[in-house]
Amino acid sequence: MRELTLPMKAEDIEQLCAFDQILLTGKLYVGRDQVHQRLYDLISQGRSLPLDLHGQAIYYMGPSPAPEGKIIGSCGPTTSARMDRFTPLLLDQGLKVMIGKGPRSSEVVAAIGRNKALYLQAYGGCGALYAATVKQVRTLAFPELGPEALLEMQVEHFPVIVAIDSHLGSVFDRA
Repeated sequence: MRELTLPMKAEDIEQLCAFDQILLTGKLYVGRDQVHQRLYDLISQGRSLPLDLHGQAIYYMGPSPAPEGKIIGSCGPTTSARMDRFTPLLLDQGLKVMIGKGPRSSEVVAAIGRNKALYLQAYGGCGALYAATVKQVRTLAFPELGPEALLEMQVEHFPVIVAIDSHLGSVFDRA
């Protein structure tokens, strides 16, 4: 299993292939439907974003409340397709890595290829495992959204599999 640092370098993205298993360490942003809608609206209105998307990774995660003494509760992946209508624009604005679960639309796949990006699959049902990789978490923007806010997490050895690589190799193409 290969270990990589976030944000990922272009040469690391270029070398990864569908089915590669990797461990991520570094800064990972968390955003779901409402965050994507807000980022999309800000870009569409020509307004500044609460983060620089260039080269960044975003995790589609459904966090649970943090138990006493813990940084975060269970934090497994959520279905990526819910973000598909917003994703091509975010990729065109510099986003390089998305992490979630499930297949993506043809528009997202095309945007991955056009932007030499990656879609990584997190393992469903492993929310407690992922919580153990989180070393720090803070709300970056949209705190009024509660668990749907834009978060910034520091992770160590966060396990994923390359689902769609920058050359458009895909785990979803196999019968």
